[in-house]
Amino acid sequence: MSIRKRVLAVVLGALMSPWAYADQVTLKNGDRLTGSITKSDSKTLTLKYFAGTVVIPWEEVASIGSSAPLTLTLKDGQVLTGPVTTVDGKLEVQTAEAGQVTTAKEAVQTLRSKEEEAAYQAELERLRNPKLRDLWKGFLDAGLATAQGNARTTTINLGLDAARTTPRDKIGVYLTSLYASNTTTGVSLTTANAVRGGLRYDANITDKTFGFGFTALEFDEFQSLDLRFVAGGGLGRHVIKNEKTVFDVFAGGALNKEFFSTGLNRSSGEILFGEELSHKLSNITSLQQRFVVYPNLSDTGEYRMNWDSSAITRLSRWLSWQITLSDRFLSNPVPGRKKNDVLFTTGLRFTFSGE
Repeated sequence: MSIRKRVLAVVLGALMSPWAYADQVTLKNGDRLTGSITKSDSKTLTLKYFAGTVVIPWEEVASIGSSAPLTLTLKDGQVLTGPVTTVDGKLEVQTAEAGQVTTAKEAVQTLRSKEEEAAYQAELERLRNPKLRDLWKGFLDAGLATAQGNARTTTINLGLDAARTTPRDKIGVYLTSLYASNTTTGVSLTTANAVRGGLRYDANITDKTFGFGFTALEFDEFQSLDLRFVAGGGLGRHVIKNEKTVFDVFAGGALNKEFFSTGLNRSSGEILFGEELSHKLSNITSLQQRFVVYPNLSDTGEYRMNWDSSAITRLSRWLSWQITLSDRFLSNPVPGRKKNDVLFTTGLRFTFSGE
């Protein structure tokens, strides 16, 4: 044999050796595929081979055979690990602990290779004990409107909402701001200037019940409000919680401290109760709404109300268009100021995820 032929034989052997003991998948139409089984979710099966990856409908699979151990999770919760063969339409798993175990193909909920199972367990551990920087999701809203000519106007709105959700708890951060100015006689006038933000922590008590604590900060130039600082907490319940709709009700108490530019400072205890709704109208459009009432315990008869609602239409995986209405009602404003302040904003929403 020439040197060239020997080199070719070695190269071909090196290329083919990983598949010498490859897994096999036989389809109901008689086709047989050879490669490396990586995973299945009971809907599809993924097979990796030298030319790439193929995804096969699970219902089209007649039999599988693996030389390497696979981890099968059954619908009853049982977990089996070992090489798999198919005999008379049944899957036989050669486990190290219980020996040969036979199960129906229809009973398999998930199937993973050694590498996929290791990655899955690592992800479970990350979800159970995430670092503070993990699992954040959220969005940034940005809007700008301007006119130049006989009248010069500028309106800028910004919003930020981020949440870190685990099976045990949730941390949420939010910020909304609106600034508008108008120049018609050569003098620039600020016509809107408000900032609202806060931090909230929810801890699950049961699948349906949760406790929460929060702080909220607010500034509104045209309500003469330099700062409103609110800290509180309470209990809530998930009335509806599924992939399409989440509806919560909650109640608790809070301490409210207000500082006005007129020199008025006041503190009050409050109770609070409210509701929050998130609903998917379609695959691209969703609604979010939150309403909270704060009756004043220190000055009975007075109260605050907060209402926020948004409609979001997804344009791409990371870009959406949003319309947001935010209302703050104060029954006892400083003299000369209105009780109601409404922010209406619209613009682009940029979604981010830290998973």
